[in-house]
Amino acid sequence: MSWESPERLLLLLAVLGLGVWYVFLQRRRSRYAVRFTNLRLLDRVAPDRPSWRRHLPAGLFLAMLALLVVGFARPQADVRVPRERATVMVAVDVSTSMLATDVDPDRLAAAKGAAHRFVDTLPDEFNVGLVAFAGSAAVLVPPGTDRSTLHAGIRRLAEGSTGVQGTAIGEAIGASLEAIRTFDVPGAQEPPPARIVLLSDGANTSGRDPMTAADEAVQDGVPVHTISFGTPSGYVARGGRPIRVPVDGQTLRAVAEQTKGGYHEAGSSEELRAVYEDIGTSVGYRTEKQDISARFIGIGLLFALAAAGGSMAWFSRLP
Repeated sequence: MSWESPERLLLLLAVLGLGVWYVFLQRRRSRYAVRFTNLRLLDRVAPDRPSWRRHLPAGLFLAMLALLVVGFARPQADVRVPRERATVMVAVDVSTSMLATDVDPDRLAAAKGAAHRFVDTLPDEFNVGLVAFAGSAAVLVPPGTDRSTLHAGIRRLAEGSTGVQGTAIGEAIGASLEAIRTFDVPGAQEPPPARIVLLSDGANTSGRDPMTAADEAVQDGVPVHTISFGTPSGYVARGGRPIRVPVDGQTLRAVAEQTKGGYHEAGSSEELRAVYEDIGTSVGYRTEKQDISARFIGIGLLFALAAAGGSMAWFSRLP
């Protein structure tokens, strides 16, 4: 927390002085009561009351003053707020290797389940689109705020849905960038803040060079967050024999570093969910300093009401 007018906090010294003065008066009152010899009269003018009731209104009043001073100093704090006009493209690998069962029930099914949860964590006003890629890439759902259409698109993700075998990471990035540029009229003149979240289990095997596509993303100011999903022991059965498809995240790491996105590894459904949650906090919101003085002033006013209410209820007077 920082302060816009920190010099105003010096007023807390005055509040502290009032507190010291109150303690001094209470001690002087106690000494006077002890010297008073007419106990029957003392009981009338200074009846015995629980000490906490006697001091609570004054304590609340001093706390109220302290909170008002803090609010007067204009405190500021880092607050997470949704990005305006934000666009997120989710790109999912649907190549044959994504059928490996090293992740329960298989890589693709786990990726689809995590994608459903991920898009639900993003603010409703976000534009979210979906790209499927294998040997080529296709935009299944253009960016928009209709989550039902997006979930339907995620459910349609299937091995071979792009019609070409392979792993075209560069094509997936290119298709995502094109969708971001063209999804609305203002986007052509003033591109919205955008992110690409790309999940794959292997290295690039077809299409354009991923690093060329990454350079294009840098020019557009679009970070690419990549997820390497799977384990070294993955395999798929083809022609009655197993074919090893170990995860390979080298290309994904390079793309993330080039575009200043984040690189993540996940070897299970649980790890993938955690990765998506982590990405959601970074792509969905930005951090900015905001004035939070109203919080302190509001709490101070509640303390003032409590002090006044307690004083009137117990002593029939205001503090």
